[in-house]
Amino acid sequence: MNALWTILFTAFAFTTVKIGGELNDRPIVGILTQEIDYNLNKKYPNQYHSYIAASYVKFVEGAGARPVPIWIGGNDSYYEDILSKVNGVLWPGGATYFYQKEGYADAGAVIYRIAKSINERGVYFPILGICLGFELLTYVAANRVEHRTSCSSKNQPLPLEFTHDFRESNLFKNAPSDVLRILVGENVTANYHQFCVTKEDLRRVNISDEFHVLSLNRDKKGLEFISTLEHKQFPFYGLQFHPEKNLYEWVTGKNIPHGINATVASQYFANFFINEVRKNSHEFRTKREEERSLIYNYPVTYTAPQNSSFQQCYMFKKSDRNGLLIENDVNVAARDA
Repeated sequence: MNALWTILFTAFAFTTVKIGGELNDRPIVGILTQEIDYNLNKKYPNQYHSYIAASYVKFVEGAGARPVPIWIGGNDSYYEDILSKVNGVLWPGGATYFYQKEGYADAGAVIYRIAKSINERGVYFPILGICLGFELLTYVAANRVEHRTSCSSKNQPLPLEFTHDFRESNLFKNAPSDVLRILVGENVTANYHQFCVTKEDLRRVNISDEFHVLSLNRDKKGLEFISTLEHKQFPFYGLQFHPEKNLYEWVTGKNIPHGINATVASQYFANFFINEVRKNSHEFRTKREEERSLIYNYPVTYTAPQNSSFQQCYMFKKSDRNGLLIENDVNVAARDA
């Protein structure tokens, strides 16, 4: 029992350390929505426009932040406005396509451009991409040139194979040794992807120099792929695996690691990201606007019985999105008047 408490303490204690300046103790994370999942649309045909799996909401909440949905299909002024209010952005995993008009990738490309600009102005603004969000990160960095490689890594829990200089990264430089031992020695990273990004893929689209590759893995056929990376200039991070699943997804038959060490490792990534988010001081103009924007304005649905891979989902109608997009346009016009 003492060893267990040692692991838990070392996994979480580093997040309380101040890294210069006052940290934001009321952080808000924008989570990008995406086109409605295929299985959800079969159960609820044409009822919903977009969704967020509740595990990503809990991932953010479990490390001490509150979530705000960021809509797909917005214009540039909407994304500029919402990014001026939230403290960081999470791009979740999923199964949508990058070519869909006014979809996940279109929104991601605009968010990436704005987030780079915010950081270039000297304001710390992080992005975390998970699985499809990891792929989106390199996709938008490559100016939307498709470069992913088909691979076979479904239902595949793996240990991380760190690169020689992984400790020189923001993501792992302060990681407790017990967490690193778990990540290296146990099958705790949950992989569920049919596309991979390889080192050769990065070279092919001329972005190798932009990213620090931190770990590699191999799929079921032996293909080497990148499992963690971070941008060399900006606080943008990518995880090809799903730390939120270890904590919050319980569908059977998917080989999701749920042991105590898998939980500790996953919570490390949540704590790390929210600690990054705390370095940003953006805020909503009014308390009412903040409250109106939080995800708690929308119902969560128990979707696991509907053959979904998610326990729960927040599903949004076009009217949900359109109402707030219109409200945003009014607020922006009032601000600029």
